[in-house]
Amino acid sequence: MDLKYIEKTFQHKTPFPMDPHSYYAVMVPIIKEKENLSLLFEIRSHELQVQPGEVCFPGGRKEEGESTEECAIRETCEELCIKPSQLKVIGPLDYMIAYSGFTLYPYLGVIDMEAIKSRSFNHHEVHDTFLVPFDFFLNTEPLNYSYTAEPVIPKEFPYHLIGEKENYNWRIATSEIPIYTYDNHVIWGLTARIVKHLIETLKK
Repeated sequence: MDLKYIEKTFQHKTPFPMDPHSYYAVMVPIIKEKENLSLLFEIRSHELQVQPGEVCFPGGRKEEGESTEECAIRETCEELCIKPSQLKVIGPLDYMIAYSGFTLYPYLGVIDMEAIKSRSFNHHEVHDTFLVPFDFFLNTEPLNYSYTAEPVIPKEFPYHLIGEKENYNWRIATSEIPIYTYDNHVIWGLTARIVKHLIETLKK
């Protein structure tokens, strides 16, 4: 190993997370009907293995070679059965880095009500969709909870090798869980965090 090889390896390297990591993107669709604005939510198909029946935004895992914005557009069009020309992307929202090994990139977009009026969404992925007036979120505070994720250290961990005792102060992750309820629908978790952050940004 020589210095030239090291310099060549790192000179134009794009940094990525060291540990296994996944990238996801979602669209936060504003539905426009004349002067009325609503947010569109999906109810995931009950046949899905991951989070069946939960409320979410359209989105999914980024494929190789596409940007996170392209991912959000592709997934939204596939799930809502619309064309890219029927979706206008306003821009990116702040993204989330989850302690469980993935990054989520939300995008804010606008879809005209006419484009979704037929409700011909992809039934393999989507059980149903519903709208919530934008003003509801502007005027409603969610219930707010939080939880901590503590590391589980193996009993045989060699504390003596690192010069520490078994009561070492390992870092603990804290995560927020906002909950909105609207017309018998419960919006919570990451989806609610995106909504809450969007509303807080607009109010600033």
